[in-house]
Amino acid sequence: MIRINLLGLPRQKKGKRSAGGGGGMSMPSMGGGGEGPSAVVMLVLGVVIGLLVFGFFYRKANNESIRLTAAIDAANKEGVRLAGVKVKYEQRKKEAEASEKRVKVIDQLRADQGGPVNLLNTIGNTVNNTDAVWLLNMTETGQSIGIDGMALSTQAVANLMTNLKRSGYFKSVEIKETTQDPGFKEAQAFTFTLTCEKQQPKS
Repeated sequence: MIRINLLGLPRQKKGKRSAGGGGGMSMPSMGGGGEGPSAVVMLVLGVVIGLLVFGFFYRKANNESIRLTAAIDAANKEGVRLAGVKVKYEQRKKEAEASEKRVKVIDQLRADQGGPVNLLNTIGNTVNNTDAVWLLNMTETGQSIGIDGMALSTQAVANLMTNLKRSGYFKSVEIKETTQDPGFKEAQAFTFTLTCEKQQPKS
């Protein structure tokens, strides 16, 4: 049988005892006399633990990065959606404002058309409800109304002025002049001119 000396020590002859007086051949310990693990084992163990710790934190950081990326993508999509909603809202707002303006224009046109009719109806009804007065002429200049008429007495003119004020259509009613008409011989008659300032009638 062939024997290989792996320790590189000289072989002792059979039958001779070692100088230490031991009963057998002594061999050096790989672990420093059997007192603990060698430095190589500790180094390898440290490297393995370091790799495990690094792998744990790397995986945790990678998962966090994936989560943040997904959150950013979701936020970007939400921002795009909200931008579209804002555009639609602004468009609807402009359409509503345009519709409101059209309604106001239509209402104003109707009010302008109904203004002269309401004015004539108010003055006509007031004159008809006042005794002893007749309407001869009426002129309109802006907010001012001129009324020319005839009455059988100055009291009738005063009653007409009072009724016009009570109609709620005029802010002020003033008499401009009054003169006696000589054409009526059987009765006393007066011609008068009133100046009235318009206001919106109370609801």
